Amino acid sequence: MGSFRFSALIILFSLYNFLLISRSYSQTCKTQTFTNNNLYTNCLDLPSLTSYLHYTYDSSNSTLSVAFLSSPSSSNGWISWAINPTGTGMAGAQALVAYKDSKGAMTVKTYNISSYTSDSVVQQKLAFDVWDERAEEENGVMKMYAKIKVPADLSAKGTANQVWQVGPSVDDKGVLKPHPMGASNLNSKGTLALNGGDQTTVVTGGVDSRTKKRNIHGVLNGVSWGILFPVGVIIARYLRTFQSADPAWFYLHVSCQVSAYAIGVAGWATGLKLGSESKGIQYTPHRNIGIALFSLATLQIFALFLRPKKDHKYRFYWNIYHHGVGYAILILGILNVFKGLDILQPEGKWKSAYIVVIAVLGGIALLLETITWIVVLRRSNKSTKPYDGYNGRQQPLNT
Repeated sequence: MGSFRFSALIILFSLYNFLLISRSYSQTCKTQTFTNNNLYTNCLDLPSLTSYLHYTYDSSNSTLSVAFLSSPSSSNGWISWAINPTGTGMAGAQALVAYKDSKGAMTVKTYNISSYTSDSVVQQKLAFDVWDERAEEENGVMKMYAKIKVPADLSAKGTANQVWQVGPSVDDKGVLKPHPMGASNLNSKGTLALNGGDQTTVVTGGVDSRTKKRNIHGVLNGVSWGILFPVGVIIARYLRTFQSADPAWFYLHVSCQVSAYAIGVAGWATGLKLGSESKGIQYTPHRNIGIALFSLATLQIFALFLRPKKDHKYRFYWNIYHHGVGYAILILGILNVFKGLDILQPEGKWKSAYIVVIAVLGGIALLLETITWIVVLRRSNKSTKPYDGYNGRQQPLNT
């Protein structure tokens, strides 16, 4: 009897999973309907931002009727679909944007996006005729409708570059708050076959080269400033307390910091390359902190060659300089890694993983700080000469 109940539960559980899976696969553009019962010849499940496009192209008069469906990133956000006659990205896009106006009513506006700068994203007439624009919202999903006169060159070619996007909010003057710059937002573009045919998805060629460069930039800087440099600081601060670790701690510290600097320079160079290829896009705080990090780290490298001997009269001042700059790099590096994660917007697990790494390093530092103070206090009890905190040895009071 028990085995029968267990088998029945297994069957019911499997049936439940099957119904869930079937439902998830059925929620595509082919099952979507519209309040005005409009029918479109083609529909696409767009590959990012959970968006859908329904369209019909009339070749006799080059008219494209579209219905674009997506959910904004917040309840007061916006959705956009565009044709770009001159390129494949946002710059040059002729965009239709739907959002709620100040009275809460859905509206559609046109934006001629000339460049990536925020002041260029303003309401303007498009390069081609648009009519019958309207929008509605249902259960958090915005639906935008319009008819477009396709330019002659695109009509002759039979394809058009399309771009779609979602954003967080719109101010009272109709200015769009910038959308996030995560991979899903950057990859929301593709080629639209006007006549449709058997096309059911948009192929964007996977992750583009710019996204790859952004990811490489993030990884290099995360490893260098965000992990290796803090490890080097921990080595220098705590291992030198133990006389048996001298001079091994010094070589470990130098190796770690020089490696961090080399990797950081590579990451900084990729950032410069990305900046030169992304005119109009600036992340000012992230960029300024990056410049400060590179400058301070370069000073630290030069300081290695100007390091006075332990008994030199200027060694005390060199220590203050070296430690101060080092802690500044430590704080700025971790801060800039988090700013970079906010820009890249990777999957949540990556940010969580870095938080765990920093928490572990912080825990190790706290433990070693406790051990270090115990060692120092024991030494001070055995001698009237206080621990100098810099060279791992006892110093006279008048130094």
